[in-house]
Amino acid sequence: MMWLENIRVAIDSIRSNWLRAFLTLMIIAFGIMALVGILTAIDTIIYSMSSNFSTLGANSFAVQPLYSDFQSSRRGRVQKRGEVISFEQAMDFKDRFDQPAKVGVSFNCTNSATLKYQGEKTNPTVLVLAGDENAIGISGTNLAYGRNFTPFEVESGSMRTIIGHEIVELLFDGIPEKALNEIISIGSNKFKVIGILEEKGSVMNSSQDRRAIIPLMAGKRFYANTNTNFAIQVEVLVPEQIEDISSHAIGVMRNVRSLKAGQDNDFRIRMSDGIIEIIRENTVMLRSATVAIGLMTLLGAAIGLMNIMLVSVTERTREIGVLKAVGASQRNIMIQFLTEAVVISLIGGILGILLGILVGNVVTLLIGGEFLIPWAWITLGIIVCTVVGLASGIYPALKASKLDPIEALRHA
Repeated sequence: MMWLENIRVAIDSIRSNWLRAFLTLMIIAFGIMALVGILTAIDTIIYSMSSNFSTLGANSFAVQPLYSDFQSSRRGRVQKRGEVISFEQAMDFKDRFDQPAKVGVSFNCTNSATLKYQGEKTNPTVLVLAGDENAIGISGTNLAYGRNFTPFEVESGSMRTIIGHEIVELLFDGIPEKALNEIISIGSNKFKVIGILEEKGSVMNSSQDRRAIIPLMAGKRFYANTNTNFAIQVEVLVPEQIEDISSHAIGVMRNVRSLKAGQDNDFRIRMSDGIIEIIRENTVMLRSATVAIGLMTLLGAAIGLMNIMLVSVTERTREIGVLKAVGASQRNIMIQFLTEAVVISLIGGILGILLGILVGNVVTLLIGGEFLIPWAWITLGIIVCTVVGLASGIYPALKASKLDPIEALRHA
């Protein structure tokens, strides 16, 4: 087949001028590596975050304080959180909410707790959360061993705790059965382990398993203050009713916050399936900048490739004259030189794609993401390289095809 023969001739030509071809090929490879690598890293991070947010389910939402923009002294836009949701407001909301849904109340106690058991202890990097009996289930976290808090334990502030898989590894040699019903110290307070969370891994280099959860009232007693924001999450039991129920939640929260008819909401409803869309929207400019940088690099590679092809035409003038003398048409000559340019570009592109996937996923794994093969960006890389090859080769190919065969045969 003619196209296979053209590719073979192109490869032979590349071998005969391997140093020039290699240098141009590497420029293309690094341009594609930058393009595919950064886009792969962005996609893998978003995919990892999406898979973790998806555990919340599309049938849940959160009630949060409203963030407002204001102008800083440096002329930038800064977000400032509105009035926090107090414990009384959160519990009032839970009591008033009479829809087919579960309401969970929780808050972040500390990100720097040290847990101890006998002679073992963790680093002071453990996240301690306080929540009610619904908080664990609504957050998409499952229990691997033991049980959840009872309503009585939540209301009485019982000294009970549910710990993550990494805590078991650090304090109990990775044996869950050994941890159940044991007494551990969280800071200066002692808690009985009644449950162990299912292993979840890391997101953005932050372990989801290095945590301990205590009953809501116990957390309020030891960690809460006047500035503590109590998170409200609602899991809708009938997903089709989520719009109506979220609208009802707005009405209940307005009453809880004592807002008058003409006042704007000082809180917002955040759907769990909308968080990842916000992240995607915020990376649009980053993707665009990445593509622009990659294309500028490839422009330089295209100029280099065109230069190589023009030199090749000059060096092979006599060869072109021989081909025309034995019957090769202008079209045959042009296709041959275009094929050579595209082959060089595609070899560089394939090398760049492989390097880009490697670099992108290494960066992602270092920050706790998951490995991903970006088929869309692989396709984009191949298309871009083909276009670069065609654009760089068209002028040299036309110049070669229009050479006079008699003058070409006279070329030394």
